[in-house]
Amino acid sequence: MATRRRWRTLILDIGGSHVKAGFSDRTNEIKIPSGPDLNPERMVKKLARALAGQRYDRVSIGYPGVVVRGRIVGEPHNLGPGWVGFDFEHALGRPTRIVNDAAMQALGSYQGGRMLFLGLGTGLGTAMVLDGVLAPMELAHLPYKKGKVYEEFVGEAALVRYGRKKWEREVFDVTALLVAALEPEYVVLGGGNVRKLRRLPPRAVPGDNRNAVLGGIRLWEPTAESPRARPKPRRRRR
Repeated sequence: MATRRRWRTLILDIGGSHVKAGFSDRTNEIKIPSGPDLNPERMVKKLARALAGQRYDRVSIGYPGVVVRGRIVGEPHNLGPGWVGFDFEHALGRPTRIVNDAAMQALGSYQGGRMLFLGLGTGLGTAMVLDGVLAPMELAHLPYKKGKVYEEFVGEAALVRYGRKKWEREVFDVTALLVAALEPEYVVLGGGNVRKLRRLPPRAVPGDNRNAVLGGIRLWEPTAESPRARPKPRRRRR
C-alpha cells in the first residue's frame, strides 16, 4: 500500500522589522531582520544562509502590500524596492503562492462565519474571510481624520508617538468604525502589538502571529473548510 506523501511547506511572513520563516510541521522557526533596505534579492540570500540544509517542497509567502491573483502589484511601504515582478519560484526553486500578509494571518485565524482581521504591527493589516472566502483588503492608507490615514493612528509609529493609552483608544475607535461599515460577526486583532492592549474592543478576540503558519498551509488547500464554532470575545482586565 502506497504511503501518502506529506508536503513540507515553508511559510514566509514578511514584516517591517523581521521576516519570519516557519514550516508546516512547526519546526525550526527562523527570524531574519528586514527594514527599509530589504529587497527580495537580499531576503532570498539571507534565507538561503539561514535555511541551509532544510528540506521543503513548496513556499507560502505573506507579503506586506497589494497582491492580486498571486502577483505582487505594489511596492511595500516599510521595505526596499524591487518586489513587483520578482520571480520567487525561480529564486527559491519551489512552487510558490503569495498573498497579502494580513490575509495569510486572517486565513490562519479563521473560525467560521464573517470575520474581520486587523493586524496591529508596523502598519495596519486588514482582511476579511466571508463564509470561507478570503477577501484581502487595503484599508490602512485610506483617509481617516485630520488629513491622515488609519495606519497613522494605530500603527507602530502611532504607539510610540501617542503612548499606549491614547493608542489603545484609537484602536477602539478604528475597530468600531470598521465593524459598523463591514458588519463582521467577530474581529481578530493580530500583529505583534495586540499584546499591548489592556482590553479588547467589543466583538474582538486576540490573534497570534503563529497563525500565519496555518494560513500558509491553508493556501494550498483546494477549499478552506469553515469550522462551525466561532471564538467568544474575551475581556481583558485593566
